[in-house]
Amino acid sequence: MRDAIKRGGRRRALAVVTAALAVGALLAGCSNDELAKQYTSGEDKNYIAGSGVTELKPAARADPIDFSGTTEDGTTFSSKSARGDVLVVNFWYAGCPPCRAEASDLTKIAEKYQPKGVKFIGVNTRDGAATAKAFDSEFKVDYPSILDADGGAVQLAFSGSMRPNATPTTFVIDKQGRIASRIAGDIAAQPSTLTTLIDSALQGQ
Repeated sequence: MRDAIKRGGRRRALAVVTAALAVGALLAGCSNDELAKQYTSGEDKNYIAGSGVTELKPAARADPIDFSGTTEDGTTFSSKSARGDVLVVNFWYAGCPPCRAEASDLTKIAEKYQPKGVKFIGVNTRDGAATAKAFDSEFKVDYPSILDADGGAVQLAFSGSMRPNATPTTFVIDKQGRIASRIAGDIAAQPSTLTTLIDSALQGQ
């Protein structure tokens, strides 16, 4: 009887160890999934944290990307209107903490590069006009944002291999309308990275 109890205990212990190993393997397999990381860490941010810079040489860039939409002021912005200029596109929404952290840096960079022929456009992925305007006022953002929450047409336009898979994400579009580079995650810790990528696009690199 005692031997049977001991054997049963060993089987239960082995089952627990096996289950733990299986969970560990599953989590290891998801280690590159930002949502999985947030879930396993117990975080509930309602945004996907990201970091990393991707820059494409001119020969490796895809076809020009076309998008348009209505801004918080009711005007229409089209990416085709920026052909011949470098265009910086920032995906954001007001309740995203990293978006708030980087807002002042984006505003300063936009002001610095406007005389050099660089345009900035935001793409708000969740909010209505009133919320976007309140954000602009709070952070003194003076460039427009397309309201993309209803339908997500701009997000779909960027749905290829260089999609905005983090919030925020900032793209630099070259003078031909092609994606030149992408920063996944906020620029607050690395504003000089964005300026370097803009300078590179201005020089045709």
